[in-house]
Amino acid sequence: MSEKILSGRTALVTAAGSGIGRQSAFILGANGAFVMVTDRDEALAEETAQAILAAGGLAASSVMDVADDSAVTEVFAKLVREHGALNILHNHAGIQIGGALEAINADDMRKSYEINVVAQFTACKAALPHMRAQGGGVILNTASNAGVFLDKGMLAYITTKSAVITMTKQIALDYARDGIRVNALCPGWVDTPFNGPYEAQLGGRAALENVVRDLVPMGRFGRPEEIAEAVLFLCSDRSSFITGHALVVDGGECLAGGSNSSV
Repeated sequence: MSEKILSGRTALVTAAGSGIGRQSAFILGANGAFVMVTDRDEALAEETAQAILAAGGLAASSVMDVADDSAVTEVFAKLVREHGALNILHNHAGIQIGGALEAINADDMRKSYEINVVAQFTACKAALPHMRAQGGGVILNTASNAGVFLDKGMLAYITTKSAVITMTKQIALDYARDGIRVNALCPGWVDTPFNGPYEAQLGGRAALENVVRDLVPMGRFGRPEEIAEAVLFLCSDRSSFITGHALVVDGGECLAGGSNSSV
């Protein structure tokens, strides 16, 4: 059997308790990485870690609130102390607050920036000294296809996801010579619990499926497992000459000009 492509590497995934984050952690573990599964929900993080272990991978879990700077720094430092490296960081935590300018307030915008941008900045900053000291690493920031087009009534989400992409590109430029690759993942409509509030707003699952069918040229949701394949590509040596890129994985939605997209 050929060696797994991430054997010997150590990864940390945020918001890995469900959805895309869980599938990201699982595929990294299935391909040989030791995965530190983090989530603000300790029980969900442990469920993900147990699934990786049950499949023959290596994993542990830790509760971590990405909005707590000191907690983030300590979890990263502990991982390196105990496992010797931090080769891969997947920053996946994010929130979606809908509404046009008159429908949201300054606190909504601040909360969006705190989780979608500042928390990713903090994790990148916490990872940087470890990756630089070991001669390189990979950072993957989850943005959204909402970061590459405009959409009515989604001011905070569009603004912050655009900021994630720009931040990713700037960090990639600044640290390429340190062997650190930094890219952004931009999913579209993916079938995860993240869609719950919008589904409720529409009046149920059937209505949501109709929206997705109309907006996505491929006519369906993406599956978390499909997004995980893009995660594996961007976090492995298969993408060794790619940095500063925003990879859109959305079934062609961005080709149609945008919509109420959801990660």
